[in-house]
Amino acid sequence: MTMRQKLYDAVLKGMNLGHRALLWLSRGRVGWAIGPMPAVELHTIGRVSGSRRSTMLTAPVHSDGRWVLVASKGGDDRDPDWYRNLLANPEAELTVRGRTLPVHTRTASPEEKAELWPKIVAVNPGYAGYQRKTTRDIPVVICEALP
Repeated sequence: MTMRQKLYDAVLKGMNLGHRALLWLSRGRVGWAIGPMPAVELHTIGRVSGSRRSTMLTAPVHSDGRWVLVASKGGDDRDPDWYRNLLANPEAELTVRGRTLPVHTRTASPEEKAELWPKIVAVNPGYAGYQRKTTRDIPVVICEALP
């Protein structure tokens, strides 16, 4: 891993810590939305460590019991660790507005992504810029609540 990649990863981790701190300091009153997108906390099982890992993300497309996440990593050429963890273990948890629920995750098929991508970009045009920044096809992840 290059020094630039290490620095970028450290910045992303710092942003995640700052977001969690905002939620904690406000006792959950501030930080559950970023613009029109709900903020969610994804809990995965580390593919190498087997430990619980958590990260703050946004869900640009969502409806009852279904959240769509974008594995953009800001347009980096590498998939985010949380996405690689989901590939190894698609059963996860999602915290939405302080409520944690079990979810099954899967990568959207090319047809599903073609349908979802315009909706994602309509909510946050930055995702289109992230895709232009990389040759990697940015995965779209569908999270569905388990009964």
